[in-house]
Amino acid sequence: QVQLVESGGGSVQSGGSLRLSCAVFGYIYVDYCMAWFRQVPGKEREGVAVIDSHGISDYPDSMKGRFTISQDNAKNTLYLQMNSLRPEDTAMYYCAADLSGDPCDYRDYDDFSYWGQGTQVTVSS
Repeated sequence: QVQLVESGGGSVQSGGSLRLSCAVFGYIYVDYCMAWFRQVPGKEREGVAVIDSHGISDYPDSMKGRFTISQDNAKNTLYLQMNSLRPEDTAMYYCAADLSGDPCDYRDYDDFSYWGQGTQVTVSS
């Protein structure tokens, strides 16, 4: 069983930065995909970034250059550094894990079996 616990959300002004953390509890297989998603009420969950067990990351074009996903395996923690935040980045952010061995893709949120409870990010203009 895997448990994910996010932290680091909050309120920030446009142009500001936040770093989200996701503590991972439980056994993570050799091949995994970790991801950050976000969701606004009434809209579909949106992939923000993924990183696999080889350290390869990927982002939607709208996040490239602003968001950076990273992992500290010694601390069993996943991070999301968010810079140049915009009001449209306001959402609940979720950490997720895919242990199926399928390709690591932020578009395939159905592949992710484990989810955290979310942390709210609010960006004001």
